Amino acid sequence: MPTALVPIELPEWAWQRAEIREALRDRNMGAVFRRVQQYGGASQSRIATAVAMTQARVNEVINGRREITRLDVFERIADGLNMPDSARHLLGLASARDTRSGGQAFDLAAFPEVVRVYATQAAASQDIRQLAASARQVDVLAVRGLGLVGLKDSLLRPSLTRPEGQAPQLRVLLLDPESTALAVRAAEIGESTESLSGGIKLAEARLRELSSDCDLQAYRYQIRPTWRIIRLDETLFVSAFDSGWEGHESATYKITETPHGPLHRGFQRMFASMVETGVRTI
Repeated sequence: MPTALVPIELPEWAWQRAEIREALRDRNMGAVFRRVQQYGGASQSRIATAVAMTQARVNEVINGRREITRLDVFERIADGLNMPDSARHLLGLASARDTRSGGQAFDLAAFPEVVRVYATQAAASQDIRQLAASARQVDVLAVRGLGLVGLKDSLLRPSLTRPEGQAPQLRVLLLDPESTALAVRAAEIGESTESLSGGIKLAEARLRELSSDCDLQAYRYQIRPTWRIIRLDETLFVSAFDSGWEGHESATYKITETPHGPLHRGFQRMFASMVETGVRTI
């Protein structure tokens, strides 16, 4: 069999190396390819065949001249390199298709809702600011929202104070500072309930300052926070809250509306339901 067609199989210990795990977390495919060369003895042409790329494209990725951002390409690379599930999870992917249950796997390329994955919100900030500058509808689901809308230097604040007639409609959902869910969330992130509650109340106070500049609605919700959402017209930026980290620290997924994709519609529906059941404060 020609060498380029030989499947790539790294030893299990290689996937546990700190430098590979760090590269997977950062979605740095150039670093991953270099380690595959180092630990698997694979040439660029062999990697290219395995992940369905040209050798020139693999060379560009390895040398930092091209960045991989599409989720379906991450899937293709994971499959081509025969990544174990532990490596796939670091990359933000589900378990290997042959170990999943619940029916036949579908091709992610046919549901291109997730158009980009960022390691953190900070990595997505330039893209977010660019879209926010002209957005007519801005929705925010957060815990306290200080980093998004509550402070003068927060991510979205500059885009909300435009000349008269150009400001967007803004809807903000914040965790109820009097709810039992707040105590749970405070414990998860190692913060006192007083501090977390105070941050939410500060954000609401700063939001009131915006009420004369834009069409503003603010609500409190009482369920345990799971998703953090920024909607800019028809584009969503979604990240997850989990024990031990804040939403802005987790991977951020850029989701666009497609004819058959369920994610965009699902998050929109969830936001609308939380508005309907929330308590309006502004």
